[in-house]
Amino acid sequence: MTLLACSLLVLAKEPVAGRVKTRLTPPLTSAQGAAVAAACLADTLAAVAATPVARRVLVLDGAVTFPVPEGFAVLPQRGGGLDERLTAAFDDAADGLPLLLVGMDTPQVTPALLTSAVEALLRTDAVLGLADDGGWWALGLRAPHPRAFLDVPMSTERTGREQAARLAALGLAVTDLPVLRDVDTAPDLDLVLRDVAPTSALAALMAVRA
Repeated sequence: MTLLACSLLVLAKEPVAGRVKTRLTPPLTSAQGAAVAAACLADTLAAVAATPVARRVLVLDGAVTFPVPEGFAVLPQRGGGLDERLTAAFDDAADGLPLLLVGMDTPQVTPALLTSAVEALLRTDAVLGLADDGGWWALGLRAPHPRAFLDVPMSTERTGREQAARLAALGLAVTDLPVLRDVDTAPDLDLVLRDVAPTSALAALMAVRA
């Protein structure tokens, strides 16, 4: 298999009860919310592991207390706000290859979707996948840029638009990726469950809970 000349990054938080998926509680308990986060992360890592790229990196806030597929480098997140942590992630993972970053909140991603995103990045300066809640689920840069994220308002309903505007202001040619839904709330979870494979960790978890 020919590997695509790209680094694929996963930005994630250790799935600890009370620190992740807090908008799922209620109706879920903190422990159940953490279990959902762990399943989402497992499905995301599995999709990335099956994508034919030259390098895979987990950029983690917390400790590795969960299974990580073989072949991932693990780097710690650093910085204060999310804009700083994104900047640091791209800087720390830089290895001369284009970098595509995805979060852990879209477990419906597939190797085919990620491969398509990487192929798009190899043809342009940047790619951006917006999320239904106004944020974004994926962002790729041909090369790290010190102003790509700093001072962009994060975790708001306008984050995706502001991020797109920032990339355009930097003179980068941007290719849009499909819009996806993050798993943040109970309605999100119900909708995303329709799109994940029946064999996914998230589907298995929710089947047991049901």
